[in-house]
Amino acid sequence: MNVLLSGIVGSTAYGLAHEGSDIDRLGVFAAPTHAFHGLHRPPESHVTTVPDSTLHEAAKWCRLALGGNPTVMELVWLPEDLYEMRTAFGDELIGLRRSLLGRGRVRNAYFGYATQQFRKLQSRRSGASSPEVRGRMEKHARHLIRLLEQGQELHSTGELTIRLPDPERVRDLGAWIADRPERAEDFLSRAEHLFDQPGVLPEQPDERPAQDWLLRVRAAYYTPEPVGEAVRSA
Repeated sequence: MNVLLSGIVGSTAYGLAHEGSDIDRLGVFAAPTHAFHGLHRPPESHVTTVPDSTLHEAAKWCRLALGGNPTVMELVWLPEDLYEMRTAFGDELIGLRRSLLGRGRVRNAYFGYATQQFRKLQSRRSGASSPEVRGRMEKHARHLIRLLEQGQELHSTGELTIRLPDPERVRDLGAWIADRPERAEDFLSRAEHLFDQPGVLPEQPDERPAQDWLLRVRAAYYTPEPVGEAVRSA
């Protein structure tokens, strides 16, 4: 694989990691261009659990980012020290990150993912006496707060802060909400109200920079295959 950009994401990047936390890695790679010319397209993602790593093919990564996917979006907003691989194409991808943002998609993705965390909180509350379940509830609550605050930041400023300025506050909120999951409703309601107000983002992302970048990636990784025997004999 031709890895273009990769780095450490997840709890380590947020500043929420604890002893025993997994280190999550995310990256973008370019499949050889000739691989798209046959009967079967190359794999769009490579995922491993030991270590925890996800690599998305360039086109898939762009589609996910243009859709506002919060996990994918982290990769182009990481602090400098969390990048493990940066190529010229990776730097270009970081440079076009703002063009990937659209108001409706950011709202739907970040608010939608936070709402999913709320549902998970509610579904687990009957087992909250179990230390394992309690730990998961606190994790869902932390993700809910983080997603809402990151989404609101993007909506209001067009910027995304990955490393939380006050991770202890988010940990404390996670425990507080896990005690009574309905406490999250106020956070969701306030975020929904903000998302309904005018922000700095365009209504839709601009796909043109991503399209231009992807075409240049395809050109750079195109190596013509040798002509087959049947073609030569013809």
